[in-house]
Amino acid sequence: MGETSEARGELDRLGRSLREQLVALITDLTPGADLRLLFLDEPSVADWHEPPRYHYSALFRGERPAAVTAAEIASRGAVLLRSAGWDVTTSEVDDGGWLCSVVVAHRDGNHLRIRAGDHTSAVMFSGQTPALALRPPKPFQWPEPVRTPDTVTPGHVLCYECEGLGWCPGCGGRGWVPSEPHGLARCRECHGRRVCVICRGGGELAVSQLSDYQRGHYPGLA
Repeated sequence: MGETSEARGELDRLGRSLREQLVALITDLTPGADLRLLFLDEPSVADWHEPPRYHYSALFRGERPAAVTAAEIASRGAVLLRSAGWDVTTSEVDDGGWLCSVVVAHRDGNHLRIRAGDHTSAVMFSGQTPALALRPPKPFQWPEPVRTPDTVTPGHVLCYECEGLGWCPGCGGRGWVPSEPHGLARCRECHGRRVCVICRGGGELAVSQLSDYQRGHYPGLA
């Protein structure tokens, strides 16, 4: 169940639309900006829950014309966005003792932001598309054990921690586990190493090298 062309096509369409809107804003508010520096090359993961969701995002710095104030930049940007059908809010925020004018706009799950302050010539533009899943959910399949009671090497016993799995029994070899807040969290058993921390991937332990503590896991040993 890989990436579907329909989902990727829709995400790419959203990315192109976002870039077109950013180009219009940048060209109008900061004329002469080098639009070759406006990159929306590849989508990034916005949400790691299964299935992962991707979005396009962009950050661009333009230069405010000397004769134009930050408030005028924000006012003009808000007018442009409202005329294009965006829901717009404007505000002023403190930036180390300086006031910055901020425009935030939303439309169909897309987000745009313009920030300008009179203490700097920089005008910052940022945008994000909605986050979309590019494939259906894929349930995790645990790997086959590397050792079983029938394949254990003579003079060895199955690892008491993973019972022959070889991979970390906490995450199944992924190095991570599902996390409700963030989608993914590093496995606390292997700390991202993926293999069982006791047998280090072998699935078995040599009887001759067992410690007294480890022997306690095998009461049947002579």
